Amino acid sequence: MAAHSERLAAYTMRELPDDDRPRERLLAHGAEVLSDAELVAILLRSGPSGENVVEMARRLINESGGIAGLARADLKALQRVRGLGPAKAAELAAAIELGRRVQQVDPDSRPMLGTPEAVSSLLGPRLTGKTKEHFFAICVDTRSRLLGSLTPLLRGTVNAVSVRPAEAFREAIVIEAPSVVLVHNHPSGDPRPSAPDLTVTKLLYAAGQLLDIEVLDHVIIGQNSFFSFQKEGISFGRDASP
Repeated sequence: MAAHSERLAAYTMRELPDDDRPRERLLAHGAEVLSDAELVAILLRSGPSGENVVEMARRLINESGGIAGLARADLKALQRVRGLGPAKAAELAAAIELGRRVQQVDPDSRPMLGTPEAVSSLLGPRLTGKTKEHFFAICVDTRSRLLGSLTPLLRGTVNAVSVRPAEAFREAIVIEAPSVVLVHNHPSGDPRPSAPDLTVTKLLYAAGQLLDIEVLDHVIIGQNSFFSFQKEGISFGRDASP
């Protein structure tokens, strides 16, 4: 994903083929395949002279302290970013506020994720046929209802190096979620945890304790099957091995 965005930044939008333009990619493949910079670029529409809109979006995210920092930025802070005039800053602020309000609308209609079966039912269909591992840290409230997004944090092999606690808990910190459910898929179809899966689970459980964010479960989704650390009675804090 990062390599794709870097390739976009090397060209102006007019030079890119349609399949590489963020808006066209969203229409063809869905919003979930786009990077944070590409999603922001769609809102901005154009960049300043000498900088295409994807480059500008990436700079905006970096200067804001990441996507979590951007979510906290107020209108005045946005207008201080080079290339963001009042109109673009207002549109971006409106999109951020709308995202916040969506989380507050009819909480009882949000999916309940209190069991691994519910997690598998929600994410299993969208992960079927994926050739790479997709890793999620899904935020839930005190009743195990979904909070925040269902955007994967990582696409690729899940290991302790690639899954950083700062990224895994970023959304939970921003929206003040009390708990998360870790989820990833095994393209092989076999949901049994690997050695890296065990390492990642223990690492993130320990990080969650420090942040006062509870890791409720780690669900690994396979082909018409799943593995749940919680259901198997595996202790995250002590010996996370089946």
